[in-house]
Amino acid sequence: MSDGTGAGSGVRARPRLTVLSGPSGVGKSSVLAELRGRDPELHYSVSVTTRKPRPGELDGVHYHFVDGAEFDRMVDAGELLEHAEFAGNRYGTPRAPVEAALASGLPSLLEIELQGARQVRAAMPEARLVMLAPPSWEDLVARLTGRGTEDPAVVERRLAIARQELAAEPEFDEVVVNDDVRSAATKLLDLVVGPLPGA
Repeated sequence: MSDGTGAGSGVRARPRLTVLSGPSGVGKSSVLAELRGRDPELHYSVSVTTRKPRPGELDGVHYHFVDGAEFDRMVDAGELLEHAEFAGNRYGTPRAPVEAALASGLPSLLEIELQGARQVRAAMPEARLVMLAPPSWEDLVARLTGRGTEDPAVVERRLAIARQELAAEPEFDEVVVNDDVRSAATKLLDLVVGPLPGA
């Protein structure tokens, strides 16, 4: 685990790629929003997706929204570091911005689903995988059913996928429990910019 000497010391470790994953409804967007205010130098990858924007989402900020044909073109051209299908939509990580950030000395953070995290681990074994987990299964169920934005069948599919994702915890290097957004963001930031174990 991180020894806590990174984020607070003001000393950057060598740049690395951190992959944040976790089940739908665990609060990844809230934790990342908190993180953005803490460290403006950190590079955040903006994923490409074929799903439609939700209210308040902006193209190029939250996601790059594309159609299926453009997504296929990016896959065929090798422009995506990883790509996967989730809940009927496709998501991918543009490769060039991540490689450019790391080459310039900036730590890079990806927020992607389990399928994509596994692809990144295969392509870049040095990447650190972090799972954002709920305080309890009951808490996650309450968050998903409390959204009120999706029909029950979609929620059930998300819960089934969430069970699979949480079962993959042993594949991750670190687990951060999101019982408090500010606390979770602090722990995540230390993992992203702090020294690697043994460094």
